[in-house]
Amino acid sequence: MPNEQLTFASKQAEPLAGGHSLCAGCAASIIVRQVIMATEDPVVVANATGCLEVCTGIYPTTSWNVSWIHNAFANAGATLSGVESAYRALRKRGEIPEREIKFVAFGGDGGTYDIGLQSLSGAMERGHDMVYVCYDNGAYMNTGVQRSSATPLGAHTTTSPAGTLMTIGKSEIRKDMTAIAEAHGIPYIAQSSPGYYMDLMYKAKRAFQTKGAAFLNVMSPCPLGWSTEPADTLVLARLAVDTCVWPLFEIAEGEFSLTYLPLEKKPVIEWLQPQGRFRHIFKNNDEGLIDRIQADVDRDWQKLLDRAGDAIPDIAGPVRF
Repeated sequence: MPNEQLTFASKQAEPLAGGHSLCAGCAASIIVRQVIMATEDPVVVANATGCLEVCTGIYPTTSWNVSWIHNAFANAGATLSGVESAYRALRKRGEIPEREIKFVAFGGDGGTYDIGLQSLSGAMERGHDMVYVCYDNGAYMNTGVQRSSATPLGAHTTTSPAGTLMTIGKSEIRKDMTAIAEAHGIPYIAQSSPGYYMDLMYKAKRAFQTKGAAFLNVMSPCPLGWSTEPADTLVLARLAVDTCVWPLFEIAEGEFSLTYLPLEKKPVIEWLQPQGRFRHIFKNNDEGLIDRIQADVDRDWQKLLDRAGDAIPDIAGPVRF
């Protein structure tokens, strides 16, 4: 897709103003800006309880320059599907102007993979014309860095601590939420990263243009929960892609496409080492756990390559840009 198709984004009003209290280096605000600036239409945002909501909308202040609704942890999908239904009904009755409005929900992995899964699943199954964006930082960061089902194998959290008796950290593999979304048969699903912003904005634009439910799962590095330097956020967001820990792909009307092929598939250790939540692995010289994580990444990446088949890109790097 030519770059000029996204140049309108720079002309948009800032959807999320500065002055919010998100941590330095938090990827959530970056993701919000990249997603919302991918459409020129008015946007209604539903925001599940979490870091993003708490730090951008504490009464009586707000950082949002778009229509915004705060939801409980569990019901962002239900709330936005209700708003979208009301909009369609009012427009059908001629009570509001015929104007294109986009509906988008933002939730962390706690509010998406776990607590909010039921209402999100219902919204996807019913096929509401809305986009759901998960900013996946791999734990319940807002309430004290507790494990979620998105927490990767081996990661230290306050409820999966790496200590003297249990040295591994989280002992379970992470849930594949993108695959769960695909199982609903919705018309557009994609996985992306703010480290490759053109890929994310392209996918957000496609999601907004899709009639029906769309789901974007976006890697969101968290300096607090990952114990990393704020300046390294986008470095880690890119490393997740280049190590194939977080591959970039989309599924449009059932058609699978890889949207990024690493120039060089880097070893997963390069993504693990900068993160304090994996420090115990190296302190304990646990090469077996590193090998297991690498083997899991290699297996899952090969599955995606096999699925892409003859459609594997001829050149490495971002496919469309």
